[in-house]
Amino acid sequence: MARAGLTTERLVRAGAELADEVGFEQVTVSALARRFDVKAASLYSHLRNSQDLKTRIALLALEELADRGADALAGRSGKDALGAFADVYRDYALAHPGRYTAARYPLDAETAAASAGPRHAQLTRAILRGYDLPESEQTHAVRLLGSVFHGYVSLESAGGFAHSAPGSRESWTRIVDALDSLLRNWPAR
Repeated sequence: MARAGLTTERLVRAGAELADEVGFEQVTVSALARRFDVKAASLYSHLRNSQDLKTRIALLALEELADRGADALAGRSGKDALGAFADVYRDYALAHPGRYTAARYPLDAETAAASAGPRHAQLTRAILRGYDLPESEQTHAVRLLGSVFHGYVSLESAGGFAHSAPGSRESWTRIVDALDSLLRNWPAR
């Protein structure tokens, strides 16, 4: 029987908070049970196993990121949209490191297709419309932006820029400027 007050949604949100505190890799049904001071078995009416919990946290993170991205893009275009969207990823990763890691958790094809993941690509393509990139080049540009955003955020989160000047925020701003310039001058095939 399910413990009163425990729901799948509450457990997933608590799992996401736990991921931010101790790291996504450390999230298990047992760790979550300890957080609620219950036996792990009492959570299995809500979650199949730790992989199910991690998948649900990943889906939550993808949804949160997509919602924030959509809000940031509203009414913006060009460099303004690019900067706002980039900041969503950086700010989310810094505020929610475990959830950010979860957003990259491997999902099966069916789950991925039904997730907010495709919205991320749609949002990025919406930014690219402001740069007049040919459709045949958009996938490359989406991958470039994702790689730069993720790479920078990963290095920054690991402390890679903490011991040198200028500060990481200044570099981030310059990188967004460089991406804007690159997108405006995308190489012809």
